[in-house]
Amino acid sequence: MNDSQAHPVIKGIVNQLDTLTPKGKVLGSYIIQNPRKAVFMTTKELSEACGVSEATVVRFVAQLGYGGYGEFLQALRDFVDSGLSLPDRVDLPGMKGPGTDLLHRVVFEEMNNLRQFYETIDMKVLDRIVEQLHQSAAVYVVGSRVSYTFAYYMGWSLTKVRRGVHILKGSDSTAIDWLTNAPDDSLVTIITTSRYPNELIKLAKVARRLQHNLLVITDNALCPVIPFAHLSLVVPSRSIPLIGYPTTISCIINYLVLELVNRQHPQLNEHQERLEQMYLENDILFNMYAHE
Repeated sequence: MNDSQAHPVIKGIVNQLDTLTPKGKVLGSYIIQNPRKAVFMTTKELSEACGVSEATVVRFVAQLGYGGYGEFLQALRDFVDSGLSLPDRVDLPGMKGPGTDLLHRVVFEEMNNLRQFYETIDMKVLDRIVEQLHQSAAVYVVGSRVSYTFAYYMGWSLTKVRRGVHILKGSDSTAIDWLTNAPDDSLVTIITTSRYPNELIKLAKVARRLQHNLLVITDNALCPVIPFAHLSLVVPSRSIPLIGYPTTISCIINYLVLELVNRQHPQLNEHQERLEQMYLENDILFNMYAHE
């Protein structure tokens, strides 16, 4: 079995090919051979490409164990996204066109991603994350490449509501020093988005080796860092990005910080007053009264 067939969505089709009807086998074979085409197809388009009925497509998806065609497409999307190079992404449908069309596409896809997250999020998982962020003696937020943007934003925001927060860049080998010297049972939060830098996989292994609690926030259920996590939050997108979709992850960070605010009284006031005093003494932020 090749690497692509090792992924759950393709493996599921391969394992059931012998039990499928002749028309189901045609569908399965087409998807295995053309996942990058199939992932953008409606039930009608897929049925026409394979010469079967839409009802056959629906039965095929159900036999694979998916709750509907949308759920199957999400799994196929995760598989396709995990293997695409930058040139592949540029050639995807919808990546090129007039400026207004691209703007509409970007805004519409971000709105769709937010809607999907809102409709499917498990609040119990979010509550457990907030509890970990609240109770842990120290929090280390780690990112690399594009995900370092989110890591910095999350870490910077957390410093406004609690102490003991550290922001680490996964590409910097001193991250291992920081984790090695971290207090016992620290919370290590790794944010990683496709295409998943190997250095973050290494740091996940280090965090587990050091017996820290590991939280992973990612955009794909097939993210290779998830197997090392004690707790993970998957923020899926319905379409495949060129670089990434920032809106939903940023929204989650904002929510987590606001929830922490609700749990930090009265320590929060003392912490924030101390910060504000340091800003004032060191002329960090613009002060309209000081510039009159």
